[in-house]
Amino acid sequence: MYSIDTTAEHHSTYAGLYLIALSIVLLLGAATPPAHAQDSNKPGDGDASENALFLADVIVTTQKREQSIQDVPVSVTAFDAEQLESAKTRDLGDLTVGIPNVGFDEIGTSRGTANFSIRGLGVNSSIPTIDPTVGVFVDGVYMGTNAMVLYDAFDLESIEVLRGPQGVLFGRNVVGGAVLLNTRTPTGQYEAKVRSAVEGGGKAPNMYVAGTLNAPLTDTLAARFTVYSNQDQGWFENEYDDRAFGAQDTLMLRPVLSWQPTDTLDLTLRYEYQDLDGDGAAVQNTVRFNRRSHDFAVNNDGFFDARSHLLNARLDWDVPLGKGTVTNIFGWRDARADALSSVDELASTTTLRNFETLLRAEQFSNEVRYAGVFADRLHLITGLYYFTNAIDYHERRKLTDDPAGRARVQNGGGLYDVDTLGVFLAGDYDLTDWLTLNAGLRYSYEEKKADVTTIVLDLTTCNIVHGPACPSDFKDKDSWGTLSPKVGLTWRPADHSQLYAHWTRGFRSGAYNLRNTHPDIGPGPTDEEQIDNFEIGFKSTLRGRARLSGAIFYSQIEDMQREVLSDLPDGSPFQVIRNTADADIFGIELEGSFALTQDLLLLASVGYIDTEYVKVRFDLTGDNVVDGKDKDLEPPRAPTWTYSLGLLHSLYIRDRHQLDARINYAYRDREYHTDDNRSFNRQLKMLEAGVDLRLNDSQWVIGLYGKNLLDQVRHGINGVGGAFSPLAKGRVFGLELTYHFTGA
Repeated sequence: MYSIDTTAEHHSTYAGLYLIALSIVLLLGAATPPAHAQDSNKPGDGDASENALFLADVIVTTQKREQSIQDVPVSVTAFDAEQLESAKTRDLGDLTVGIPNVGFDEIGTSRGTANFSIRGLGVNSSIPTIDPTVGVFVDGVYMGTNAMVLYDAFDLESIEVLRGPQGVLFGRNVVGGAVLLNTRTPTGQYEAKVRSAVEGGGKAPNMYVAGTLNAPLTDTLAARFTVYSNQDQGWFENEYDDRAFGAQDTLMLRPVLSWQPTDTLDLTLRYEYQDLDGDGAAVQNTVRFNRRSHDFAVNNDGFFDARSHLLNARLDWDVPLGKGTVTNIFGWRDARADALSSVDELASTTTLRNFETLLRAEQFSNEVRYAGVFADRLHLITGLYYFTNAIDYHERRKLTDDPAGRARVQNGGGLYDVDTLGVFLAGDYDLTDWLTLNAGLRYSYEEKKADVTTIVLDLTTCNIVHGPACPSDFKDKDSWGTLSPKVGLTWRPADHSQLYAHWTRGFRSGAYNLRNTHPDIGPGPTDEEQIDNFEIGFKSTLRGRARLSGAIFYSQIEDMQREVLSDLPDGSPFQVIRNTADADIFGIELEGSFALTQDLLLLASVGYIDTEYVKVRFDLTGDNVVDGKDKDLEPPRAPTWTYSLGLLHSLYIRDRHQLDARINYAYRDREYHTDDNRSFNRQLKMLEAGVDLRLNDSQWVIGLYGKNLLDQVRHGINGVGGAFSPLAKGRVFGLELTYHFTGA
């Protein structure tokens, strides 16, 4: 039952080697300028070539105003719409390896739940009340839970990845950084785009169909409608029954309206609906199965069923004061996610553990801010922010079956309410034509309430989400008030170069544990986590042929907030949230794009992190003693090295056609996943390649691509001691067809 199909493996290996060889031939064989190199649509003449795409000046909103990425004194990686499409980026998970010191992983035990890490700061939990270290913002709206955050990338305007604490402008829970996703806004031009793709490489195919339509309705009103459908029939093979596993159906609808009644007033309304359902996590028992394989067996497929509604209203009003703009962003999100994952150690009819979770979360937020320029020297931004989030969470654990069909069942969870108020002020003041003072301050006040039912053996039926209610054994509320300052300088020795240095502070508010499993240990709250980051960075552009940026940083983390995993006597997992330690992190980041020839572009990046505990105040090893053994452990989610290297080439075929080829290799070091260092993720070596045939100035695009061509095994969150680890997909091949029409 557990034999490996070596024939299928060899076929997929040969196909992968063929695609790699094809890409290398196109890249190296076409290095000599083609006969049509003098055509008018060469890089720099307005064409859509790969070189032009990845050397183009990306506009970012990192400082809540539109700027060139080379002008912002922040360590940021950004991708615009064309770059995302060229790289065949389906969601944030496709960027998990390749950005220095960044990991966009999925939590695994609950599909679609983000497990992001930046600069060695990340979470390792799907508990919805553990605030992330990396904040995700969709069109300026903060996502209050990690569930359903692995966002689809179709019809996005850009993705911006900000490294380092962003507490002044973005507030709470951005100690590691922030991810800004910006969807496209309606324009005054008729436009239609249709895309379909099919992917293979696993047990069953995966198909995508997506489309968007943009139309001006009147002189002042425009609309855009996007639909995205993904029918994944399952990449994995469940060795329990030899059937495809990992099926998922995804539907996304996004209507957008933009109204500009006057030259000074602009209103944009966005609504998004997401519907996801499919199998549960592909949980591998790493004691029974080879961890270097995608082999696993469960006797229950489990399920994942999620719905979300997101409403966003943005008003921009240009005012005479400082030639400024008043912006108001209102956000509402309602999300529900039900999941069941099976952990079957014996791969038989005996169920070892079934974990079922039910989540309901509703959030409201509103930010009003003003941005203006005074005396042509001071760029000022100030505002008020309010956020509230209500979470209902239930967890049911079915631990064993006996021959009579009876089960040991545990129930628990809780209710959770968050209210946040923030006020901020930030400014960039030009001391001279080449030297700017960067400063800012934010005050945040947050109150949290928790009503918790400890997850214990319970033969009666109760359900916190659907009812009847579970008996509560813990009620509490607490509040935190915090200042987040920033002070820095930016020096511009030349028109296209800058050097910056700053100190900035970020924080994560205290947390409660809704997955409390030990009646003798309370569910919190923890104290807040604070980080002070000292950073020096640079950015430079060389005559439009190269871009280079880098940063050196040193971070001091106080009261690191972690979920610590252990085992109860009955073998079920025991999770406690505590402030475990103080830690220091030192790191370096470099990114560059270099035009080797007119048609050949080199992309490269490297990140380095060195972490250590300064003081440990919690038993991390589980030996009931806090001593040097705890301090000698390494903080989790902090791979020492991350780097990537890629080549892009454009081959011109007559006047309106071209062939683009790309190949990219990315590496991420081994990283510990749990605080006791018993559970870890292996190093990752990710190879991707592809070719795009662009016809009629990219009106038609035919793409052939491969992802994870080395068939690397990636895991989500690992169980205690690394015993159970949800898997991510291995090698994938795809064929994609895109039609794009633009009118007057």
